[in-house]
Amino acid sequence: MPTFSDKYAERRWAQEQTVAIFRVFSRHGFADGFNGHVSLRDPVEPATFWINPYAKHFGKMCISDLVRVDENGTFIEGSKSAINIAGFVIHANIHRARPDINVICHAHSPYGRAWSCFGKPIEMLTQDACYFYDDLSVYTGLGSVILASNEGKALAAALGPKHKHLIMQNHGLITCGSNPAEAGAYFICLERACQTQLLAESAAANGCQKKLVSDEEAAFTKSWLGTPEVMYKWFQPEYEMILEETGGSFLR
Repeated sequence: MPTFSDKYAERRWAQEQTVAIFRVFSRHGFADGFNGHVSLRDPVEPATFWINPYAKHFGKMCISDLVRVDENGTFIEGSKSAINIAGFVIHANIHRARPDINVICHAHSPYGRAWSCFGKPIEMLTQDACYFYDDLSVYTGLGSVILASNEGKALAAALGPKHKHLIMQNHGLITCGSNPAEAGAYFICLERACQTQLLAESAAANGCQKKLVSDEEAAFTKSWLGTPEVMYKWFQPEYEMILEETGGSFLR
């Protein structure tokens, strides 16, 4: 994973990786009208963050579309397009509560949205599910749009001091990371884990018995694979595919 002595160079790299998340999410079918948002804590001024504009399709996002705001929602630089109010409330409160988190992803993906209606975490059914062992919370407080600051604070509180990922009951998924690729990779993996869970539940309803990964094995797998460095590497084939398919047009 790259390291930087120049914070402005780090900003540019982080923007490239962040915008790629939108393109990758679109490719995976996570775009949903004006729903969904990804934010990046600014490496130069960490009390501010970049976020996508309101109603811009994930598949058309470019670096020049990003908007930088402070924790009060005041525009600083970037695209002068409006931002999603609910998105701002969610991201501002998590960034404020968790300085270790630099990137937050939220989208209304189909399987995450479906599993969220159960209001419980996924089970350790597969190796990929173990990425989220002891690192996944459930927010049961609200199924409607989040607009008030106190609701955003409650959501950040549900995430807690250590967990990076959240199932929002009747809503969808949130994944976080210290770098863009980590957060983006985790989102794809959590969405797929929800899909696996739904398939397993369907089979179990017909009499098939689930066999879960043990706590010891899940913890070991998490310690080896569910790390910022590994998840960064996980995302790079997705980044390279988008780079080739678009000719790098999203970098403008």
